[in-house]
Formats: sequence, structure tokens, C-alpha cells
Amino acid sequence: MMSPATEEMAPAPPLSELPEKQSRAEGLIERYRDIRDFSERLCETLEPEDYVVQSMPDVSPTKWHLAHTSWFFETFVLKVWMPEYRTEVPEYAYLFNSYYNAAGDMHRRDLRGLISRPTVAETYRFRHSIDAHILQLLESADEALLAELEPVFTIGLHHEQQHQELLVTDIKHVFSQNPLHPVFREREESDEEVSIAPAGFVDFAETIVEIGHAGRGFSYDNESPRHRALVPAFSLATRPATNSEYIAFIEAGGYTKPEFWLSLGWTTINELRWQAPLYWSKQEGVWWNFTLAGMQPVDPAAPVTHVSYFEADAFANWSGLRLPTEFEWERAAAGLPIEGNFVGTERFHPAPVEPAPNDKLQQMFGDVWEWTRSAYLPYPGYRAAAGALGEYNGKFMCNQMVLRGGSCATSRSHLRATYRNFFQPEKRWQFTGIRLARDPA
Repeated sequence: MMSPATEEMAPAPPLSELPEKQSRAEGLIERYRDIRDFSERLCETLEPEDYVVQSMPDVSPTKWHLAHTSWFFETFVLKVWMPEYRTEVPEYAYLFNSYYNAAGDMHRRDLRGLISRPTVAETYRFRHSIDAHILQLLESADEALLAELEPVFTIGLHHEQQHQELLVTDIKHVFSQNPLHPVFREREESDEEVSIAPAGFVDFAETIVEIGHAGRGFSYDNESPRHRALVPAFSLATRPATNSEYIAFIEAGGYTKPEFWLSLGWTTINELRWQAPLYWSKQEGVWWNFTLAGMQPVDPAAPVTHVSYFEADAFANWSGLRLPTEFEWERAAAGLPIEGNFVGTERFHPAPVEPAPNDKLQQMFGDVWEWTRSAYLPYPGYRAAAGALGEYNGKFMCNQMVLRGGSCATSRSHLRATYRNFFQPEKRWQFTGIRLARDPA
């Protein structure tokens, strides 16, 4: 077993900023190997039986993630730019497509756990075969071909980082269903109790700001076009809400008082009998939560996580505050360094905030995805790209809410202040959390 890393891996520089002596091909090869190797590194402590379980329709088996990300490079790179390439198992195109209708038919998402073949070993052989062909293509390509290939190739690498995050959160859900409480990675917890002061608020005056990606470096299509937006005056909490603050909401009867809840949220928590965040349980008066290091006491100082939009909104209402809009969040985050607790630390759980002045925004990136009160909608002038890759984001702009900032399962090099994540309001198996906002008095 590989011991957890003690430091976050440095983000790879954009290809335009690579050292002069490193060619475009060398940069792509290095980046490709780093990201593909990290996917397999995440699986080092898994047994073959772990790779095949699907614990709910939202979860995909680990084996499927490894195969699907390889299918992506096969479908959108090798089959396009390597005429001599021939797939060894044509049926994989059906099994490992996800939602790209333009790329062909696909196996039902909720039945992925029923597919015992290909085996885990065969999945790795498929993956390594794709790697060998990709490296052969990159090593033989001239500058003109590399320039043409690079944009799709870069999407494939970021796509793999998204699936690394899903791999982590999905295996957590899988392990949580096991009464043996398996450990994905051991984690040493400090015995020192962290004292957290009440959150402060940073004030922002009303202004017109530029929202969306500015065009330099990689971004997804849903981050564009960049446009102007009026953001009224607001205040943003200096840190995410903590477990101790959420426990106060629970103990005050937050889950039993309909006045705090959206109508659909109230229906949801009663139908599903939610009384606490996902993975929490109370034993002899003590709150515990399942983590990727096994069952652990809930850390009062750590950011609360695995809460739905409905729970985040109800907690905000109970607090007499609200959730920020995604435009408020982006305005506050603009210019801040992308630093924090990401997947490269291999902690795989939110960490308590470090002591800091109470007028400084903390943990804006990493630890927990922060729910906003903004519906996931297209920016003014947005048009989805043509072809299968145009299905990447635009087709999901309905009945979902925007989250910002990344989590402890996100890669640092994958994030930007303009990054828009999105989920349905009842979802909570991701590392989702809460940062409060308020209007001027």
C-alpha cells in the first residue's frame, strides 16, 4: 500500500507555459501520464471485488470509470486521428459510453453493476492498450497534427480528472453500504482539539463585474461567454459552515420544522427519512460519520459535508441568512489563489480551517463544493458546440443547482474561480457543503 502523500501535487502548467526545451508533444505526454497514472494510484488499495459494485444508480463501479475514461480517448482521439487504429473489442463502445448520444447507443447507467465482464484485469488491459496507442500517436505527430489534436486531448484529461473525483465519491458510497466499514485509505487524526471561532463576514459593495472565463487556458463551455452582471451589495461568510454548527441545527429540530424548508425539500426529507447528513449516525449520544478512513467521530471543527441543496437552504434559513448566488461567489473568489485541501493530499475528507484573521475568506477552494442559490442555466449568448462533445454540459441545464469551489476529491489543477459544477438539489453523495451569505442590514 502506498502511504498517503504529505503535500498536494503541483498543478501542471498550461501547455503554453511549458519550458522552452519541452516540446508540445513532450508536454502532452507528461500530462497524460501523470493524470492516467493517478487514476490507477487511487485504486491501489482496492480488491477486485470492490471494482464491480454499483450501490445506487448515481454510482458507477470503479471498473466502469477506468474503462469509460479510456473509451473517451479511443472514441474522440484514436478513432479520429489514428486511421490505422482498430478496436480490439467493438462492444466496449456500447458498454462504456455514458451519455454521448451522438457517439452511439449505450448500456443503461443503472445496470452498470450487473456487468461482470470484462473482468478487472481485462479492463486494465484495455486501458493500457489505449495508453500505448495514445503515446504512439503523440510521439509520431507533427506540430500541425498536435495543434489540431490538443483541444480535444485536453478535454479528455480534464474529463478523466472529473471521473477521478467520481471514483472517490462512488467508492465511498459503495464502502458505506458494507457493515464491515472498509477503509479506503488510513488517515491519522490529530488528538489536538481545534477551536473554531464564529464565522466572520466579508462585505462587498454593489458593482458590475465580469462573470465567466476570460479565455486564457482551459475552461468548459458552460463557463462562457464572459459577460457583465450586476451584483448587488452582499456579505460572504469567511469559512464554510462546520459540523458543530450543523449539529446545532439538528438539535434545534431543524429537520422537523417545515418553515425552514422548500416544499420539495420537505417532501424529500420526509419520504427518505433524512435526519442528518449522509453517512452520519448517532451512537450513545455521539455523532459518527463514515469516511474513506472508516467510521470516525464527527469532527466539530471540520466543514459539514454530504448535504443536499435542500439541507443547505434550510440551514441557511434557520440561521437567518441565505446561500450566495454563483455570481456573488465568483466575485468573491476572483483573484484568490487556488490552494486548499484537494485530492492530491489523499486526505479524502474536509479539514478544519486554519486559524486566520476573521476578515479573510478561507477554504474557498477544496474541502467541500459549496451550494449556491443559482439554478444551472446557460450564460447569455451560450451555444453548445456541435457534435458529441457538445453534449458535455449544455444538455444538463435543467433542474440543477450550481456549486462552486471544488472539494477534497477534486484535483487542484482542474479548478478555476469560474468553474461551474451542478447537481440536482436532492443529491448529497458528493462532498457538498455550505457557505452562508447575507444582504446588507
